Formats: sequence, C-alpha cells, structure tokens
Amino acid sequence: MKPIQMVDLNGQYQNIKAEIDQAITDCLNEAAFINGPQVKQFQQNLASYLAVNHVITCGNGTDALQIAMMALNLKPGDEVIVPAFTYVATAEVIALLGLTPVMVEVDPHTFNITAEIIEKAITPNSKAVVPVHLFGQCCDMEPIMEMARKYNLYVIEDTAQALGAKYTFSDGSVKSAGTIGDIGCTSFFPSKNLGCYGDGGAIMTNNEELGVKLQKIANHGQAKKYYHEMVGVNSRLDTLQAAILIIKLKKLDEYAASRNAVAEKYDQAFASIEGVTIPKRQSNSTHVFHQYTLKLEGIEREGLKKHLEAGGIPAMIYYPLPLHKQEAFKSDRYNEGDFPVSEALCSQVLSLPMHTEMEDDQLNYITSQLLAYVATVKQYV
Repeated sequence: MKPIQMVDLNGQYQNIKAEIDQAITDCLNEAAFINGPQVKQFQQNLASYLAVNHVITCGNGTDALQIAMMALNLKPGDEVIVPAFTYVATAEVIALLGLTPVMVEVDPHTFNITAEIIEKAITPNSKAVVPVHLFGQCCDMEPIMEMARKYNLYVIEDTAQALGAKYTFSDGSVKSAGTIGDIGCTSFFPSKNLGCYGDGGAIMTNNEELGVKLQKIANHGQAKKYYHEMVGVNSRLDTLQAAILIIKLKKLDEYAASRNAVAEKYDQAFASIEGVTIPKRQSNSTHVFHQYTLKLEGIEREGLKKHLEAGGIPAMIYYPLPLHKQEAFKSDRYNEGDFPVSEALCSQVLSLPMHTEMEDDQLNYITSQLLAYVATVKQYV
C-alpha cells in the first residue's frame, strides 16, 4: 500500500505529467510570464465551464474576496455578514478594508449559513453577506438570494472549496457555485479541487459593470496602461499557473467524481456507527468533497486523531476555533456561547484523507483503523 496523504498532489501530477510538462515548457519558451496568452485562455475556459459572463483571475483567493468588496464601494463601518465557522480569510479582508465583519451561526448539519440565520443578524448597517460553500457543497442559495433582494444586500460567494458544485433552483434551473450571487470568489491553492502549483485565484460575475470594474481593480485600477481610474491592487495569476489550470480544468468533473466515489465508501463504512455523523448532503446541491468531514459525538477526537496518525493516516481539524474566538477578531460584541453550533463543531469535526488518487486498499485501511478505534472506545465506555 502506498503511503496515505491528505491530498496526493504528486500522484495527481504523475497522471497528467506529460501535458503539464509540455505546458510549462511552452511557457518557458514563450517567456510571456505575466499576462501571457494562457491567462486569457484560462479565463475564457473557466467562464465557459461555469456558464458565467466574466472571470477575472488574480493572485489568490484572499485577493479575490478583497477585490470583490472593493468593487462594491463598501465604506468603513458597513457590516458584512459571515459564518463564524469558516477559514479566517473570509473575515480578514472585511477587517482589512475597515468594514465590520458580523459573525453568524451555521446550520448544524451542512455547516453552512442559511437565509434564516442571516436575517437575524441584519441591521441598518448591513450591506453584504458572504455565503461560504464549506467543504464542497453550496449553501441553500435560492432563499439567500431572495432575502438579499429583500434587504438590498450584496451577495459575495466564497466558493474556494466548492468550485464545480451545482445548485438546482425550485424551477429546475441549475447554476454553478460562484455564479449565483453578485460576485463569486475562488482559490487555486494547490490542495483545492482545481489547484495550481502555486498561488492563484479568480473572481466571477454576470454583471457587466462589475466585471469591468473588477478587472480594473485587480490591475492597479487601470484599463489602459498608465491611466489609473481608481485605486486598485496588483493581483494577477501568472502565465505558468494559468497553463497548468487549463489542463486541470478539463479534468475537474472527473476529479469530483473520484472524490464522490471516495465519499461513498466512507459513507458505507461509517453511516451506522453510533457517535459518528457522516457529511449531510443538501438535496438541491451537488457535493464536490473538498473535504470529507465527520462529526464526532461521544468519541474523543484527539484520541482518534492520534490513533489514525500512529497508523500512518493523516487527519485534519477544519477548524479548531470559530472566528469570534480568534484573537484577531475578539470583540465585546461576542461572548462565549453566542454561537453554540459553531463552537461545538470546532470540538467535534475531523476530516479524513480525500483526493483523486485514493486507492481501495488505502480506503479499506483507513476505515478499518477508524472503526477499530471506535469499537475499542465503546467497549470500555
């Protein structure tokens, strides 16, 4: 059995090595390292894949969120609603821009925010909401969009973990994650479902005016070189990364299918185990399983994690602290117990290895080791 990794980037590379190596060689020969033709090609390809009007690539997923908020003319003191249970970048850019991040609870089953949760946090200062499509499936976007229209809120989708997921509306129409709100943002960090071999990100919108503005902001506030219409930033996807992403985008659906096959085997092994809750699937969203995350109740998480790691099985905790308990975001506005679901999840969740090169013997070993630990714990309870 090959060594088990959380994400087998080398194994994935070996399967597409010839194509990747040729693409990199072409870039080196062309020497167009910044804004080479592959950047434009990838933007067009991703826009076509997502069925969205505009894709603007940038330096990373955090930049994507910042540029999105800059384009919406949000002012210091404006409130932006975010889940308490998410990665820090979602709230970080809000604070960096002088805006006010307003944390809210998440659904205990999907770990995503809902329209009902968001609505409770709306004040006269609320200007935007950031639904984070956590671990690989969409938030329930139809009611979120209806609620946002009711209160005149912008919707910025954080789809860094769910690129390729599809959301089905009540009328049967289907849209890709990141194309439903006013703006969608994603990351191409190497471990993402669509990852490059460095940093990278992208911003998506169907709004023509926003598309033009986002492009300018990402390029020093200019549409014409040396003529700067607004204050912008320098954030771009380099040509080498774009060339790699052109190849990997062709395989994104195949990668999602592989991840779902792994998830199904995990489900079969753990579905009936007391104290272990498998990921909840929303009926109106596909799942691309950026992470496969169990919720443990009555099973000591650190003990299980150490047991798995002792057997050569990595396991990760996403996330050990909710945003309102992070030192950077501590505020008199929030107290211990304000978000009991998020606080509980931070002590319960455990993510297992999940990637496109998982093999049956690895899966069988992972599941048997986890089940053996649970059986031993139960025996002595």
